[in-house]
Amino acid sequence: MKKLLLLLSLVIVAGCTRAQDTVDTKNIQKIPPFKILRQDSTWFSAANLKKNKPVMIIYFSPDCSHCQHLMYDMKSHMKELKNVQIVLVTFTEASMLKMIQDFYKTFDLKKYPNITVGTEGHTYVVQRYYQVRMTPFIAIYGHDGKLVKAYAKAPAMPELVKVAKGA
Repeated sequence: MKKLLLLLSLVIVAGCTRAQDTVDTKNIQKIPPFKILRQDSTWFSAANLKKNKPVMIIYFSPDCSHCQHLMYDMKSHMKELKNVQIVLVTFTEASMLKMIQDFYKTFDLKKYPNITVGTEGHTYVVQRYYQVRMTPFIAIYGHDGKLVKAYAKAPAMPELVKVAKGA
């Protein structure tokens, strides 16, 4: 009986782990109608995105080690991503804007005018739109505003750069 229970537990854990790797893309074909409060206390929305340029939306948490690792890896590829609008969206409360400001400073994101960082606060529009279960979640849209690829967890940097540059 114990062996059967152990086997069932392993199957459930494996199934749950695998489920988080895939993204149902049929309902996320367009950029979500987000509005975020940026680290400088100004508002930024989907309407502020430049037309005919690829967009990478990263749903993250400032204190997430995977998100921080993604940013460290991404920094060495920023020249390759300079034509991609990168929007980092978090759910951190606006009252905790300091966390976002610290994240912005830690990764010296002011150097990259193509990166926007902000919080959607309690609206959870982006989180619900993508049905984010863990961070970082990444969605890449082409110059036409249509989804190219979405990742439930960060892929290897060469793949991410290749997909973003081709968007």
